[in-house]
Amino acid sequence: MAFFGTPEIAVVCLEKLAEVGIVPTLVITRPDASVGRDHTLTASPVKEWALARGIDVLQPTKITDELIDTLGNTEWDIFLVVAYGAILPKRLIELPERGTLNMHPSLLPRLRGPSPIQSAILTNEQPTGVTVMQIDEKMDHGPIIAQASVEVEEWPVRAKLLEGILANEGASLLAEVIPQWMNGKIIPYMQDDALATLCPKIHKEDGEINLAGDADENLRKIRAFEGWPGTYSFFERGSKSAPPAGGRRIRVAILDAHLGDDGTLVIDTVKPEGKTEMPYEDFLRSGAKPL
Repeated sequence: MAFFGTPEIAVVCLEKLAEVGIVPTLVITRPDASVGRDHTLTASPVKEWALARGIDVLQPTKITDELIDTLGNTEWDIFLVVAYGAILPKRLIELPERGTLNMHPSLLPRLRGPSPIQSAILTNEQPTGVTVMQIDEKMDHGPIIAQASVEVEEWPVRAKLLEGILANEGASLLAEVIPQWMNGKIIPYMQDDALATLCPKIHKEDGEINLAGDADENLRKIRAFEGWPGTYSFFERGSKSAPPAGGRRIRVAILDAHLGDDGTLVIDTVKPEGKTEMPYEDFLRSGAKPL
């Protein structure tokens, strides 16, 4: 088996699979990424997991015909994909005898695309869940092998927490269905395209919040974008007149918030640009006002 994956959610799946004796002989993950202000090259969580266990690792910048030819020199029973971070071409996914399976953190065909966890929070997608599917040449389109629904008590849930819940649920589902799939005991069924929804790639600028906007939507964005890309708003400090004629315009990261009893957004913690994390009330004492 070869495993395609990159972030921590993929490691959770690898750990669970290893518990039931399903261990890849090869891992394909994204190239080391530049991290932090000093741009330190950092290995993906999946690469670190594989190297710690002596498993061979490939890190192609893109899937080339040469790479596919190289993989084609080995007989594979199955490929598994969990949050690899790139679309795999048809010639590659057709190499293994039992095809290529993917664990997607949504109840497909809902939330096809690159941001199902954040989008589930942003769009109030309840319940959500995980899907094990057979990959075809279209994005998140292939036949479904198995699904598991997940109910979350706290809502809107924080993205990191939801990722952990879905990672564990998806890992357990993979461990359960892969042996059955390999033995031909599961018949996949096609998705209903009429029920499909799409979720977009998230960009850093998507994190801007209009604090005068809908309180519930703003809270969902704060929870969904926790960590990356984060949420922020602009404030003025130093004058009652509009910048640049008056005060200074500053960007403030919104780190945590909740809804008050009256349904309004209550900001708890912020981080003004160039400053450390602080309570929102302390920040307001500096004379800053939202723009």
